[in-house]
Amino acid sequence: MCRFYIKSLSFLSLILLFACAEEKVNNEINKIEVDLELKRFDRAFAEASPSDLPNLKNEYPFLFPTQFHDSIWVAKMQDTLQIEIQNEVAQKFSDFSKHYQDIELFYKHLKYYFPEFSVPSLITIAEEVDYKNKVILTDNFLLISLDNYLGKNHRFYEGIYSYVAELQDPNYLLTDIAEKYARELNQHKQGRNFLSTMIHYGKLRYIIQELIPFQEAHLNLHYTADELKWAKQNETKIWEYFVEKDLLYSSDQNLNERFINLAPYSKFYLELDPESPPRLGQFIGLRIVQDFMEKNPNVKMDELLKLKEDNLFKQSAYKPQK
Repeated sequence: MCRFYIKSLSFLSLILLFACAEEKVNNEINKIEVDLELKRFDRAFAEASPSDLPNLKNEYPFLFPTQFHDSIWVAKMQDTLQIEIQNEVAQKFSDFSKHYQDIELFYKHLKYYFPEFSVPSLITIAEEVDYKNKVILTDNFLLISLDNYLGKNHRFYEGIYSYVAELQDPNYLLTDIAEKYARELNQHKQGRNFLSTMIHYGKLRYIIQELIPFQEAHLNLHYTADELKWAKQNETKIWEYFVEKDLLYSSDQNLNERFINLAPYSKFYLELDPESPPRLGQFIGLRIVQDFMEKNPNVKMDELLKLKEDNLFKQSAYKPQK
């Protein structure tokens, strides 16, 4: 009984230690000041008349390429589809304050882990539902195309694959921003086998997780809550499949299409495939990185990014959660 009490006390002490460390980090992050300027170009353009065009071009010159004549922009102001898009965006995002607060907190986390990054101006636009360019990052600006976040069932997305439309949701806006930065950071050369690819994307997902830890975990993976639940419940089976099929050290690029890239579901070539969430290779990669970081809490984020995938895997001693 006494030995059990001592072990329990030690475990409790460990929990308290981690809790105190986490609270200290959060306090340091909250103290970071960021000057995040928000410009609602979507509103400015929607409310403008042709006579306002010179002022708009003067305030947002980077949004008006010089090779296009003013008549193009005047025609766009009067285009019925453009007006409809602007009206839908105005209705959905009449109040952007919650998103602004989340983005501001994201930048505090970014500055804490990667202080070399500057905070750009945040500019919202309403364009033509280009789901491949939801978020555009430059040295000075972060452009968010709000027409891509009207909700998966919006009529504008009727011609888009359903698994793509699922991501046209405002809940994924912050994840898309964090992923844009994570991709900028995670550019170290990776190995060519499937395991290396999984861990490469695991690093990407881990960065996102650490930059927006205040967001629900499933959103950080571009999952629904049910998809993350499925992945966790079947983690052991997924890993066993990869091992038994000798996929870990395979250089077959088709594995990316099956388990890494955007898709309706993962492809095990089994009857259960349509029930599975997509990109399960990224999920397993994240789990490996999480195990590594739990065992090596002193490793800094930039050090993690430079670590070769095979070394990380060995040091992670990864075991699926049952």
